[in-house]
This record gives sequence, C-alpha cells and structure tokens, in this order.
Amino acid sequence: MKSEVPMTRDEIIAFLNRHPVCHLATMDNGQPRVRGMFMYRADETGLMFHTGTHKAVAEQLQTGMPVEICFNNSDVQVRVAGVAEVCDDDALKQEVLSVRSFMQPWIEKHGLDLLLLVRITQCRAAVWTLADNFKRVDYQPL
Repeated sequence: MKSEVPMTRDEIIAFLNRHPVCHLATMDNGQPRVRGMFMYRADETGLMFHTGTHKAVAEQLQTGMPVEICFNNSDVQVRVAGVAEVCDDDALKQEVLSVRSFMQPWIEKHGLDLLLLVRITQCRAAVWTLADNFKRVDYQPL
C-alpha cells in the first residue's frame, strides 16, 4: 500500500470486510483480554460481531467499555476503536445463522438466546503500513 494516499472511510470498510478475521481487545477487571474473532460485517452503522452468550467475551462486550479491534493483511494493519452495543434483533440473528451455518447445531441445541450480536459503534480507525512505521498513528472517524 502506498503511504502517500491515506485510506478513505469506504476503503477502510472494504478492507475490513475483505479481512474479517481479526483480534478484539476488551477489558476484564482491569486486565486486557485479546482474542481472535470473525467479524460478520462492517458498514456505515459499525462493525457487527457475534459470540455465544455463555462466553466471557460476551460479558465483557456488554459493559459499555471501549474496545479495539485489529485487522491486517501482510502489508496493512487497521486498528478500530469503538464502543460495543448489544443488538437484539432476531431477524439479524437468523441472517447470521443463514451465512454462518456452522453455528446452526449449537442454536438448535441451546436456542437462539445463545447468540449474542454486538455492534461496535463510535468507530475510529488508524491505518498503519511499514512505509509509515515512524509516523504518528492518527485515528479518523469511521
């Protein structure tokens, strides 16, 4: 990626959607917690994730604390900071399940309430490339 031309908002959103495997950082009693995640989608409303309600990350995402997500390929790293908001939308849950069929047996066994949808809002993004390694990292609204 050429460092002379910063990525636009639309280019960042497209990058996130092309590279949905990412790392999400939350806080748990003052301790940072980072784990790999599989983002569902990014759009003008924020970044949509799903997880199981029984997981520690589900509890951490429901605290209203800030989070940060790191997406990358071999040349570019995009960090997105924002706030997690629970999305209680059964139609969207069904959409996620239709796309992520690997989750269907869990839902059949435990019910739709097992699935927690979380939208990261108030997003700000910072783009990094090796060419920009010594420049200050600035976040831009996403």
